[in-house]
Amino acid sequence: MAGHAGSKRVIYAALAGNLAIAATKFAAAFFTGSSAMLSEGVHSLVDTGNGTLLLYGMRRAARPPDRTHPLGYGRELYFWSFIVALLVFALGSGISFYEGIIHIMAPEPVVNARVNYIVLGLSFLFEGSSWLVALREFRQQKGRQGWLQAVQSSKDPSVYTVLFEDSAALLGLIVAFAGILSAQLLEMPELDGVGSIGIAIILGATAIFLARESKGLLLGEPASPEVQKKVLAIVQDDPAVQRANGILSVHVGPEEIVAGLSIEFEDHLTAPEIEACVERLEARLKKEMPQISRLFVKPQATGTWERRRKAMAEASEES
Repeated sequence: MAGHAGSKRVIYAALAGNLAIAATKFAAAFFTGSSAMLSEGVHSLVDTGNGTLLLYGMRRAARPPDRTHPLGYGRELYFWSFIVALLVFALGSGISFYEGIIHIMAPEPVVNARVNYIVLGLSFLFEGSSWLVALREFRQQKGRQGWLQAVQSSKDPSVYTVLFEDSAALLGLIVAFAGILSAQLLEMPELDGVGSIGIAIILGATAIFLARESKGLLLGEPASPEVQKKVLAIVQDDPAVQRANGILSVHVGPEEIVAGLSIEFEDHLTAPEIEACVERLEARLKKEMPQISRLFVKPQATGTWERRRKAMAEASEES
């Protein structure tokens, strides 16, 4: 799992910041009675737990295949990423919304507001540092793709999950500051509760987006077009292959791809010669594309492949 070194660095940076910030925010909320600050404390605590779950998912996903899971455990990371999105929604957004409603219905003036401002400023500094680490890592991964396109095509949810959580945290801090400041200046403590609801909306929107992306990975997303083209080019280069018809692929982990190949072999080949060709292909792909963790080959005429591909395309359009 060497490819996850950058992802772990991002998560560790987020964990260190969130744990310290959560304790500070809860202390400030206790002394000042601010609803927005309490919501921010819950937010940071949830983010801390989420980082721990992502690390746990990465460790579980690194286990080798066995008899009960012959394709490996790579999708454990996708499962725990989905759980993280649910926690952001249920705990982060849900509790913030509840706190906001309670403080709007029974408003209490914020005392020692200066403490809140100091904590918010320090939190913004620490969250911003964690956000920059995640941003740098994600920019390296995305290459020339657009930001949204990079998230949608990414097969490693650990980095963009932390990036989106930290982005939501920074926006939440701004909303909390606005809520506390407006409540103090306008002498309307209800606005502190409105700030909590604003934080809940930010967290809810973030959670829905993360859950949607995790769902796609759990259901199974194909390898990128570039990876598929490279695989087909390697296969077509073998002298025993008349035509590499196509490939069906699915990610079972960020760097683990199961690929099924449709190949039309040269007509004169015997069964042992076809077997030798498949072994050559497996060896070359393992060397040049180690992310292809499992390879299945189906000898198939080009016409048969085209008919089945067309049928799949029609079924996809109807659905």
